[in-house]
Amino acid sequence: MSVVELFCHVDDFCQAFEPRYWAELKAAGQRKRWRAGELCLSEIMTILIGFHRSHYRDFKAYYLEHVCRYQRAEFPRLVSYPRFVALMPYALIPLCAYLRSLFGECTGISFIDSTPLAVCHNARIHQHKVFAGLAQRGKSSTGWFFGFKLHLVFSDQGKLLDFILAAGNVHDLKSLPRLAQRLFGKLFGDKGYLSASMFRTLFESYGVQLVTKLRRNMKNQLMPLADKLLLRQRAIAETIIDQLKNISQIEHTRHRSPLNFLVNLVCGLIAYCHQPIKPSLGLATRRALLPA
Repeated sequence: MSVVELFCHVDDFCQAFEPRYWAELKAAGQRKRWRAGELCLSEIMTILIGFHRSHYRDFKAYYLEHVCRYQRAEFPRLVSYPRFVALMPYALIPLCAYLRSLFGECTGISFIDSTPLAVCHNARIHQHKVFAGLAQRGKSSTGWFFGFKLHLVFSDQGKLLDFILAAGNVHDLKSLPRLAQRLFGKLFGDKGYLSASMFRTLFESYGVQLVTKLRRNMKNQLMPLADKLLLRQRAIAETIIDQLKNISQIEHTRHRSPLNFLVNLVCGLIAYCHQPIKPSLGLATRRALLPA
């Protein structure tokens, strides 16, 4: 997808979203008037999303060396870098709404996983002030970290279905009921989501069957062969998370504002949703090849 195609897609969304958004702000008394700036909301969102689709690792370098140098024709009224950084928080809510419009549809087979988002090196935890009172210490399979946990739900086609951002010390099970509201069928997760009470809650409230591996000290239970095979394919979630961190760049420790941290995260998820080819189990293709 080119920058022009991305802008057109974003602008079509903003044309329908902005009037209702500003009307809600005005009715709530949060905004009395809105003066148009040099850059419209669609341009701001396109530039932010474009960074996560590029090979740049630093947004300042991307804006100054790529956008200002090579995309003047697409964005003729570019502002200075400090001014653009000041405009980024205003795009957070529209970006969140735009991301929800890109969520995929549940197919009955879903995968859930969580990943830590460290906001600073462990040696600098006591000096860290940007996320003081927000980020917490947590522990993952790779060790201790200071930051947040990102819980993600994907379909078997690799499409993002939902996500939740929680503090680093919040247990994975607390996010499950919220994430299961839009799902049906079976939800596959790792041992961190293993809970008999949570299994009953999800099945009785939402009709979702939670499937996880058993711990070594637990009694073995019978499981359908299809569930065993799909549980082995749970690595698709880890593959997607690897792409989010190394290609979409949802994690780094250079944040200077909690709002801009959220903007960076949401834009990274949007960039993944726009990927033309996503990790997939290919179940739809296999079903189509089966004889009627």
